[in-house]
Amino acid sequence: MTPWVKRLLIANVGVFLLQLGYPELTRMLVFVPAHILATPWAPITYMFIHGGFWHILFNMIVLYFFGPRVEERIGSSHFIALYLIAGLTGALFSVFAPDVAILGASGAVLGVELAYARFWPLDRVFIYGVLPIQVRWVVVLTVVLSLFGLGGFEPGIAHLAHLGGLLGAAVYLFVLEHTGGRTRARPAKSAPVRAQVRQPSPPRGDDMRRWSTIPRSELHEINRQEVDRLLDKIGLKGIDSLTPAERAALDRFSKQKS
Repeated sequence: MTPWVKRLLIANVGVFLLQLGYPELTRMLVFVPAHILATPWAPITYMFIHGGFWHILFNMIVLYFFGPRVEERIGSSHFIALYLIAGLTGALFSVFAPDVAILGASGAVLGVELAYARFWPLDRVFIYGVLPIQVRWVVVLTVVLSLFGLGGFEPGIAHLAHLGGLLGAAVYLFVLEHTGGRTRARPAKSAPVRAQVRQPSPPRGDDMRRWSTIPRSELHEINRQEVDRLLDKIGLKGIDSLTPAERAALDRFSKQKS
């Protein structure tokens, strides 16, 4: 269990238990776009309340199974940012139904699911524990059902929040992959000179030496497979083929202690 997945599970379950004891809490934390001025905290708090046992169970199962590997891959700070941004864009999309009350972590956890599909699209999950399906097709199916839902299919489900969460996560992952999690500085005239003066070979050599000593035997099997995949990618395409996110993942694994 990774740090932010654990915290989010505890927070969601804890708030749900409070809802059971204090039903008025739901009304205070729910997000109704038309009432945003009266409850400016609602675009955040709506992610932590749920409409019933099955509602929270489904969301927490998705978070529990997909979240840890994603957090390991992109790092804890980027993971919580991804989660919150997906939830906030879910709230943003919900303004197109201004009088509808929105609650639940679905937009946020679907953002996590999208991230998992981005990194491991061919992994299989079992729908209802029986039907095997690749994660990428789960995301595609979610998008299709949400689009149909805008026309009245599956009433009572926040389809706009689902679509917003998926889009917000996709944008965040795109930015993360192309900036390595850092704000990209504006190009300056001296940038080409700095690039020429820089000596790329020693840092790359240092990276390879550090990554080759990653304690694979101490890693979870999933993380060990990821390290092997990235090292194989370097062997086939060279170190420059790694994305900033992949380099960051190897750096994190190389710093793990027993």
